[in-house]
Amino acid sequence: MRLILFLFFVSSTVIEAAPLTLPQLVEMARANDHRVKEAQAQLRYYRSKYDEARWAWFPRMDTYFMIAGPTPEARNDGLGGPPTTEATLLYDTNFGQPGVMFRAGAEAMLPVYTFGKLDALEEAGRHGVNASEAMTVSARDESQYQMTQAYYGYCLAMTMKGLIDDMQKRLDDAESSLKRLREEGSEQVSQMDLYKFGYYRQQAEVQRVQAENGAQYAMSAIRLLVAAAPNDTLEIAVEELTPLEGELASSNQYVIDAAEHRPELRALASALLAREQEVKIREAMYFPDFGIVGFFRWAWTSNATRQKSPFAYDPYNELTAGVGLGMRYQWDFPQKSIQLEQARAEYEKLEHQRNLAGAGVKLEIEKAWGEASLALKRSDRQGEAEKNARRWANAAFTAFDLGTGDTRELIDSFMAYAQSSAARMQALHDTRISLAALTRAVGREVRLDPKQDPTPPAPPQFAPK
Repeated sequence: MRLILFLFFVSSTVIEAAPLTLPQLVEMARANDHRVKEAQAQLRYYRSKYDEARWAWFPRMDTYFMIAGPTPEARNDGLGGPPTTEATLLYDTNFGQPGVMFRAGAEAMLPVYTFGKLDALEEAGRHGVNASEAMTVSARDESQYQMTQAYYGYCLAMTMKGLIDDMQKRLDDAESSLKRLREEGSEQVSQMDLYKFGYYRQQAEVQRVQAENGAQYAMSAIRLLVAAAPNDTLEIAVEELTPLEGELASSNQYVIDAAEHRPELRALASALLAREQEVKIREAMYFPDFGIVGFFRWAWTSNATRQKSPFAYDPYNELTAGVGLGMRYQWDFPQKSIQLEQARAEYEKLEHQRNLAGAGVKLEIEKAWGEASLALKRSDRQGEAEKNARRWANAAFTAFDLGTGDTRELIDSFMAYAQSSAARMQALHDTRISLAALTRAVGREVRLDPKQDPTPPAPPQFAPK
C-alpha cells in the first residue's frame, strides 16, 4: 500500500512538473487573468440586478416604531366624555402624572397591474445579464489571444537562439579554415576577411542577446496572464514552428460568422434590448400602479384612557388594520418627460454604437484576414528561400574548403542563410499570431481549409461511335 502511494505521489509530481503547452496556458489565462475576474465580478453584479428586477413585484413594506415622552395625563370615562383630571385640559402647564407613548405601524402595497413596468424591468435585467456574459467571453478571448502572442513570442525567441547557435558554429568552422589558410600564407584569404568574420560573429552575439531578452519579456507576459505568484516556477514547452497546411476561407464568410459569434456584438445587441425595455418603462411611468394595499397602526400611552367609542378621537391609544385596493402615482410630469427623452437618447446612441461596432468588426476581420493570408504566403516563400540559401551555403563552404571558392561568396551565402532562416521563423510566427487575431475577430476558432487543387478537371473523353 505504501509503495502504491509512493508511486502515485511520484507520478503526480512528474505530471505537475511537465512543461506547459499552449492549450494549458490558454486555460490558465482564461481562468486566472485579472480582466476575466473583473468581468466575472461584473457579471455577478448584473445577475443580482436581474434578481432584483424579478422580485420587484414583492410588496414593499414600510414600518416604524417609536417611544415618546413625556406625555401629559389624559383621563376621562372612555366614551368621549369630559376630562376627569385637570391635566387633561389643553393649553396649560399642568401635565399631571407624566407618561410614555409607544407607537408602531406598517404599510405595504402588492402591485397587481403596472402597465407593463414590472415585465419590462425583468426583461431589461435579463438582457443585462446576457450582455455581461458576452463581455466575460470577450475578456476570456482577449486573454487567449494575448497568451497566444506571448507563447509564440517565447517559442520564436527560443528558436532564434537555436538558429544563432547553429550559425555561430558555422562561423567558427569557417573562421578556423580562414585562420588556417591565413597561417599557411594562402592568397585565398586576407586579413580583411578575418575582420569581416569577426564583425558578423559580434552581430550574431547581439542577435542572441536580443532573443534572450525577447524570451524573458514573453515569459513575464505569460506569468502576468496566468496571475502567477512571484515564487511560482513555470516551465514552457517550446513548440516547433512548422508550416501550416491549408488555406483561408473568404473574408465575407468570416464576417457572416462574426455577426453570430463575436461576443462584443452580442453584448451590444443585448444592451440595446435592455435600453428598449427602459424606454418602455419610462413611457409606462405616465400611468399609475394599481395594487392591494394593507396597513396597520398601533399606539398605547401609559397615562391616557383608551376611548371605547369608535367616534371618539384618540391619538394616544389606537389599534387599526385594513386591506383594500389602491393606486400609487407621482404627478411629476416634467421629470417624467425628461427621463423618457434621456432613455430614448441613450437607446439611439447605443444603436449607433452597435452599427459602428459592426463596421469596425468587419474592418478588423479584413485586416486580420489579409495579414494571415500574407503570412501563409510568406511562410511558403521563405521556406523555399531557406532551402536555397542552405544549399548555397553548403556549396560555398565546400568550395572554399577545397580552395576553389572565394571568401566573399562564403560570407554572402552564410548571411543569406541566416537571414532567410530568421525570416522563415518570423513568417511562421506571424502565421500563428495572425490566425489567432482572426479567431478573436470572428469570435470562434478559425481553422485552415484543405487546399483546393488549382488544376481544373479534364473534360470527359467520348469514344467515337
